[in-house]
Amino acid sequence: MAPAGLAAGSSHHIVIVGGGAGGLALATRLGDTLGKRGEAIITLADRSSTHLWKPLLHEVAAGSMDLDEHELEYMAQARWHHFKFRLGAMEGMNRNMREIYLSPTYDDDGRVLIPRRTMRYDTLILALGSVSNDFGVPGVKEHCIALDTQVEAAMFHKRLINACIRAQVEEFGLRPGQLNVAIIGGGATGVELAAELHNTTRELAAYGLDRIDPDRDVKLSIIEAAPRLLPALPEALSLEVQRQLAQLNVSLELGERVTKVDEKGVHTQSGRLVPAELVVWAAGIKAPDVLKDIDGLETNWANQLVVKPTLQTTRDENIFALGDCAACAYLEQGEGALVPPRAQAAHQQASMLVKTINCRLKGKPLPEYKYRDFGSLVNLGKYTTVGNLMGGLTGGTLFIQGTIASLMYRSLYKMHLYALHGFSKVFLDTIARLITRRTEPHIKLH
Repeated sequence: MAPAGLAAGSSHHIVIVGGGAGGLALATRLGDTLGKRGEAIITLADRSSTHLWKPLLHEVAAGSMDLDEHELEYMAQARWHHFKFRLGAMEGMNRNMREIYLSPTYDDDGRVLIPRRTMRYDTLILALGSVSNDFGVPGVKEHCIALDTQVEAAMFHKRLINACIRAQVEEFGLRPGQLNVAIIGGGATGVELAAELHNTTRELAAYGLDRIDPDRDVKLSIIEAAPRLLPALPEALSLEVQRQLAQLNVSLELGERVTKVDEKGVHTQSGRLVPAELVVWAAGIKAPDVLKDIDGLETNWANQLVVKPTLQTTRDENIFALGDCAACAYLEQGEGALVPPRAQAAHQQASMLVKTINCRLKGKPLPEYKYRDFGSLVNLGKYTTVGNLMGGLTGGTLFIQGTIASLMYRSLYKMHLYALHGFSKVFLDTIARLITRRTEPHIKLH
């Protein structure tokens, strides 16, 4: 039987908060089925009006991807796929009333655009993703940029361009660290950003900033507390990435814990100073602070909602969580292990929740989620891509590199687009981008 109080039919309201990789794919599939048939009302809420696949934010930051060409308007997606969209960040909830509260949104002049609102739900699915965790390190908020959103990625790119323009017209030579970029955190975001920036700074010089010598004036550094890059991934993959970055003259400060960031640069526990005027924080993540013990739901140290194998929260069967904001047990890795915060996990969970919602409306038992690790790919821009394939794809572990790995990395984004748009649109957009790529600069110059 369906849970007590569950309303079936067109009056059943399914609210999804968060339009990331999992949330938007789920809203699209539920809209194309339940929403289109009038069997339920599907509403997606997000603090932003547009969507971009988060693993690509480092390309936006480096300027190798034009944000305007790849953003997806939530309102348009909702119109095409039979769900509703509401703009606003969730700021609280009342589980007894089955209500969530969206904070006001403001226009560019600071005036209220949309007032604070209340949304009722029958089924609530939280897919708020993750944000950077600064672990309370002094100076991070004041002197670092995180790459959590499109706005932050575009902001970093603007600062990079401005720094290069200032250097171009500098009459008395560059200040120490003026064009240095320090990336705190040697995970996938950090290493991929470093490789993209190595290419970007050379492209900028080629487009007229000829007083800048990238080899002499630009220094890229990755600072990682662990003894190697990509500590969560296999050692063979990590060592190959380190070798590739060393060839690009990226400075690797390994085993160095950051203690402070200020206007001079990054200070480490060993007493070192890494001079840099541009600093990116990519050293850890947590779920958004709004989820911390929200209305009595169980959360962990990283603000993640603790969920059952059905992805229902432990204290409310009407509330589900998926993606980075969900603490889902990964029993195959031992007691206490959690499903890693990866896009592949969010997509898998979204696919299961499509079945879950249908079972829930029909009063049938809910399926349980089991994570399938297909491996990891790390893209170093135009230089190379490395990764490992695992599990059902190979029957074991297979290390891959080069063109094949690069094509597989790009196919992940295409699979995400396919889940949102279908084959025809993705195919035509791909052809169009291949054509226009030949007539445009390969980096964003403003």
